[in-house]
Amino acid sequence: MKARVHVSLKNGVLDPQGKAIGQALHSLGFSDVAEVRQGKLIELELSGALAKKPKAEIEAAVKDMAQKLLANTVIENYSVELVG
Repeated sequence: MKARVHVSLKNGVLDPQGKAIGQALHSLGFSDVAEVRQGKLIELELSGALAKKPKAEIEAAVKDMAQKLLANTVIENYSVELVG
């Protein structure tokens, strides 16, 4: 079982890396890009007892991981996707 945690900055939080990516895209001729927001994807390979639990319990455990470590919930949003 795999879990993917998608983390992105909340609206209103400055994103200097996204701004730099947008400027680079413009310099490469992609002038139709209006705004870029950069985020991260964290993939977890789950095994053992956790992987054998019902999907709702797995999702709750991964959300707990995101809240405690994977995302800074003050400035970031996250979503969890289970695969497999």
